[in-house]
Amino acid sequence: MIKRLIFTTSLLSVLIHGQAQIKWPEVNAVTKPWTRWWWMGSAVNPKDLTANMEQYAAVGLGGLEITPIYGVGGYESKFIDYLSPHWMQVFSHTLSEAKRLNMQIDMATGSGWPFGGGPLIGDAEACKNFVYKTWTLKAGETVKEPITFEQQPYIEAIGNTLTEVNNVYPKNAEGEAVVKVLKASEKVKDVSTLAEPVYANKNLQALAIDQLKYKKNLPVQVVMAYGDKGQAIDITANVGTNGNLNWKAPAGNWTVYALFMGWHGKMVERAAPGAEGNAIDHFSEAALKKYLSRFDTAFAGNDLSQLRGFFNDSYEVDDARGQSNYTPGFFTEFKARRGYDLKLFLPQLLAKQRDELSLRILYDYRQTIADLLLDKFTIPWRQWAQSKGKIVRNQSHGSPANILDCYGVVDIPETEGTELLRFKFAVSAAHILGKPLASAEAATWLNEHFKTSLGDVKTAIDKYFIGGVNHIVYHGTAYSPMNDQWPGWLFYAAVHFQPIHPFWQHFGTLNNYVTRCQSFLQSGKPDNDVLLYFPFSDHNSEPGRDLLHHYDGMKGFENTDFNKVAEELLQKGYAFDFISDKQLEQVTMNGALLKAPGGNYRTIVLANTKYLPLTTWQKLAALAKDGARIIVYKNLPGGVPGYSQLETRQKQFADITAALKFSAEGALQKAITGKGMFIKGDDIGQLLTAGEVKPEPMYELGLQCIRRKLIDGNYYFISNTSNEAVNKWVPLGRKATSAIVFEPMQQESGIARTRIVKGVTEVYVQLQPGESCVLQTSGTTLKGNAYKYYNIGGSASEIKGTWTLRFMMGGPDLPKTATMTKLASWTEVPDPLGKVFSGTAQYSIHFAKPAGTAPAYALDLGKVAHSAEVVLNGKSLATVLGPIYRVTIPASQLKADNVLEVNVTNGMTNRIIALEQEGVSWKKFYNVNFPARLPENRDANGLFTAAKWQPETSGLLGPVTITPLK
Repeated sequence: MIKRLIFTTSLLSVLIHGQAQIKWPEVNAVTKPWTRWWWMGSAVNPKDLTANMEQYAAVGLGGLEITPIYGVGGYESKFIDYLSPHWMQVFSHTLSEAKRLNMQIDMATGSGWPFGGGPLIGDAEACKNFVYKTWTLKAGETVKEPITFEQQPYIEAIGNTLTEVNNVYPKNAEGEAVVKVLKASEKVKDVSTLAEPVYANKNLQALAIDQLKYKKNLPVQVVMAYGDKGQAIDITANVGTNGNLNWKAPAGNWTVYALFMGWHGKMVERAAPGAEGNAIDHFSEAALKKYLSRFDTAFAGNDLSQLRGFFNDSYEVDDARGQSNYTPGFFTEFKARRGYDLKLFLPQLLAKQRDELSLRILYDYRQTIADLLLDKFTIPWRQWAQSKGKIVRNQSHGSPANILDCYGVVDIPETEGTELLRFKFAVSAAHILGKPLASAEAATWLNEHFKTSLGDVKTAIDKYFIGGVNHIVYHGTAYSPMNDQWPGWLFYAAVHFQPIHPFWQHFGTLNNYVTRCQSFLQSGKPDNDVLLYFPFSDHNSEPGRDLLHHYDGMKGFENTDFNKVAEELLQKGYAFDFISDKQLEQVTMNGALLKAPGGNYRTIVLANTKYLPLTTWQKLAALAKDGARIIVYKNLPGGVPGYSQLETRQKQFADITAALKFSAEGALQKAITGKGMFIKGDDIGQLLTAGEVKPEPMYELGLQCIRRKLIDGNYYFISNTSNEAVNKWVPLGRKATSAIVFEPMQQESGIARTRIVKGVTEVYVQLQPGESCVLQTSGTTLKGNAYKYYNIGGSASEIKGTWTLRFMMGGPDLPKTATMTKLASWTEVPDPLGKVFSGTAQYSIHFAKPAGTAPAYALDLGKVAHSAEVVLNGKSLATVLGPIYRVTIPASQLKADNVLEVNVTNGMTNRIIALEQEGVSWKKFYNVNFPARLPENRDANGLFTAAKWQPETSGLLGPVTITPLK
């Protein structure tokens, strides 16, 4: 295991003679959540770096991923060129401070995205595409015009660079006026006005170029002549230096194809100063090495010991116009990998109407591109990092490769988004290949700017946990000078995990929760039952609008049985991972179980797969002979993909299929082969039962879970995703004798109530909607303090009287203290500052202890906007984030007369509304500046505006009730 990859492996309960030590796992920098740390313009300084990092460490962040990005208006003189000696000085200071603060650091291997690019990347290393021309000839004719192709100029720049706002330019912290930069209407549209290469131009931050093509003649790559009798002649050598073709068509009708190498023109998007320029050719190892040499030079002589590793954001080259779909030497690579010369089949590759042959040629082309992205970029990048003793964290999605394989060769696969099946790709690679961590770019664009609460973030994170993620990286936090005017520096697409955000007061509560959950989820091993085959060959054999398909979650598979089966497995609680052809090669048999490097599985499922590589079909047949149960949903695969040696491969494939002798057993068909079998049918539930796979029965109760295997039991992370409280016996899919309940939000724990009913282990669980817990099960009887379960013991009574509302911290200024006899939003107080206040306010009241002798009471705050700390008689009881705002109070903590203080924090919205209405110029960022997520929130410049918003409800709305428990 890589020495710098810190994770928890120890069991939490030491079982000795039936005794259990109920103990929470130890935490470290990796069990804590991290955040992506935007260095805007890299305009950082040691003093503010230290101050920022101390704030981050204080709320429980364990690590930072540094990603330099475009700059802030007014700070141009403080921009630091990326990887310059000055940049390395502030970077080294950051590493030193991280060590002092017990934090870790990752850095993006680049600025902005896509990975790789900038001033070192010239024409030779820049991303490429190909274009072509055709001519039709008859016998004796030649192409009369020169074989040339002139690339036409094209520029695409970000539409929202820094602009004047109400004719007032923002000012920096020193009061200096921002230097005027380009408005959207002034942006460069004539490429001829730009110097070549692009990084020779000044003011690239203001230009904000996304894609750029210069007018130039493209080099010819190959010229082929195809006859109507099936002939194919390479006539490239017949093209003179002036482009004239010295070749006449023989007898028959001919079509001449000429391919030219073009420059795709993708620039590094959102680049920091000193990082602007061409994006690299991801299919060329030479281009990668040239790019990484810049880091080698910058790193020389610097201490990188506190740097954990390097990060790569998703592919995103082809988010621009057209695709990067070519690299020099492609035809040589193709022939070496596919076994035939692609130049003989250009008409089929480029056909507008697809037949079987053209689709097979297209498949081979796509597979070669996929191979190159894996072999020439992803693997060499990781090897480069390993040579420095570092790990790599990678988002493989969005690329034209088999993303399971790209995830599989890195140390930490990373996902993003909100869909569980999207998470599965990164997580599956980690599970199958035994990688301890699977990370997520978490909470990106959960809502419109400033509309996301910590409760919303927790809901998103719980979904990541259910999906198998165990290393949260928030998206994100922008470095901001400590004395910059509120709201400081903000990144354009984030929840804004900033110290200036009012919810920062309660952010530590969320981070402690994440840390406790991840300390369990980074322990043990995956415990899944099903390997669901990823039909990469099926999709790569389908036509499309463009030559290449890009892979990201279930995009492109929406109407397939693969998606249908995955959704059904997910909804019914089957524990499964996706597996690729390459990963399947590493699977062996362990008795009746399938043994992958990362753990054991019970079966493999083919979901109506049409094409399988021959090696995969051979592997499945071999596994079945050794004892595997292979499930075939609906139909057996029909054959092999691709064209090379098609007849030979197809025969071998058919021979394996013919050897399977199916006999009907009810609705299923079974083919015994060796010690195992193939099971075929149209009902996935029946098939899985025949494969001896059962779902987690708690899914029928509205609960979801992820399961980790221990030496003597399991960890279950359980989330109540329903709208109803769960207060009942919950059956488990794994047998156990006893269990411990860990409640990670308030850090409560104890021995759970456990029973066996008809051979099924059941644990008593109490979870409100949105709540979660961790169960640790054991095959041994555990002893220790019992977990405290409470039920309603009487009627609820509302806490009434006069509430005092005191504003504690926030801005723009503190409203006057108010009183109210009925709880309400603080936007309704007489002081007009209440409508614009963002921060923390305290609602306090005296109340008498309820009559009776209940052992504890439930304090329910009712509605809260958005999070609250509950303080009783001067003691902080808990911070609650929602959606349920309830705290259990032991009777011993109640007095005859009690003082209840509820410290409520809202979001940034109301203060932002005030800034907008006052015309304050806080949107002061280069490039895309500060766009809205939703079109209705865009102003005339296309930027975000809250000027028409109404004040957002804030504070304690109640009713606040107290209920006896038993």
